Amino acid sequence: VQPPEKPLQAEEWNKLREDFQLPEIFEEVMLNSMIRCNSPIDVAKSLLTHVAKRNGDIAYNVLVKYLTLCVQQGQVSEILDVYDIMKVRFKILESGAYNLLVRGLSNSDQWRMALTILDEVKKIMIPSRTCYESCIKAASRHQEMKLACELYNEMLAKDVVPTLDVLQSFFDFSRGMKGAELQKELFGILLYLRENQIYPHKTFMRSIKLWFESLPGGNWRGHLTNIKDSGQCPVCNHQLEDSKLTEEEYSNLSERIIRDVIHGTDTFRKTSPKEFEAFQTFVENRLPFDIVIDGLNVAHIKSRRMQCENLFDAVNCLAKENARLLVLGRKHMLTNSANWKREIMKEMQNKADFFFAENISEDDAFLLYATLRSGKHCRFVTRDFLRDHKACLSDSLTRHLFRKWQRGHQIVLKKKSFPSVFSQQPAFRYDCVVQTTGDTWHIPYKDVFEEKYSYQVPRKWLCIQQKL
Repeated sequence: VQPPEKPLQAEEWNKLREDFQLPEIFEEVMLNSMIRCNSPIDVAKSLLTHVAKRNGDIAYNVLVKYLTLCVQQGQVSEILDVYDIMKVRFKILESGAYNLLVRGLSNSDQWRMALTILDEVKKIMIPSRTCYESCIKAASRHQEMKLACELYNEMLAKDVVPTLDVLQSFFDFSRGMKGAELQKELFGILLYLRENQIYPHKTFMRSIKLWFESLPGGNWRGHLTNIKDSGQCPVCNHQLEDSKLTEEEYSNLSERIIRDVIHGTDTFRKTSPKEFEAFQTFVENRLPFDIVIDGLNVAHIKSRRMQCENLFDAVNCLAKENARLLVLGRKHMLTNSANWKREIMKEMQNKADFFFAENISEDDAFLLYATLRSGKHCRFVTRDFLRDHKACLSDSLTRHLFRKWQRGHQIVLKKKSFPSVFSQQPAFRYDCVVQTTGDTWHIPYKDVFEEKYSYQVPRKWLCIQQKL
């Protein structure tokens, strides 16, 4: 449907509606098309007036579509009018409408109205990330940083995960602003990045650098650098945190993971307790391993090759230094098939121990158990992030240790174009997370924005030091 260029009279709308194949959805289709073409608001308004006269009222979803067009064009008085109509007619709106209202108003001089709506939303549901972030940005733009920080902390308390975009806005809008309290909040955001192993992208990193350098009387200077393999920063000569866990940290972590994650509730949803017991016996009789491999995961590393060839190359690459390998496989790998050739499987079994689980097992638990039981030296290979298990670890210290252990023990196999060549990303001696000593900050960053969590550790760092 092509929307008209100018407002129409009732009979003209009727004619268009009659000519439409499905008259009962005519208004919705027409408004969708107006949103797409960004039609003038008075054209849409003439359609709404017509509907109201014909039906005595306007359906909820038609109002929401009209609201979308108003928000798209920043028509503040129209947004407020629609809100008034909706408030009278519907006791509660769904989150989509609240998102639109908050977004539309927060970008206008009526931004405080968006806060009122946010408060209303809180009474009936946890507000969405969009709602919170629109209000945070509106407060920041108007230099109301205390309010922005309150909303940010409230959002975290409700487990609503912020985007990097809103975190960056704090540094952009606080530039040059005084205040110990604000500074502490922004340091808190940097520690949030550390806690969650988030690597800012280049533009976010620049905002952080500029914010530090703009702090009144702060004397902070930022430099971009690459950390030496020894873990020393070439700019300030500071030694970064060691990636190794102490004996005590390691034994605490392995106890916690074996107790909470492996014997906790989540493992056996996809694994029978009997199978896991058989696996434990298998592992205990053959300890310790040097490297534990998630076989199925590695088998899919190159899509255009046979899966057993991918795994074979990885086993060969990792068995070079006489390492003791354990490969976690699936029973289906033992049936001779297009992807799993019996003779290749036999040859691999001469170089590594194999445990074949049922075809539906969840192998993260197997992987963690065998690696942790083998001791501190043992590393593991998977392209997974083991995200779910972090969630089972209830306190932030254990989560931090888990991530730190993961960073130091996960081998990342990168495929090279030449077949049968894998490169391992070595485990660094220093810990690749945001870190501070008080008068220095070291922030690892990536060139591009990645929404997904990534285990590939950045090589680039921002070093910020305070010259006293």
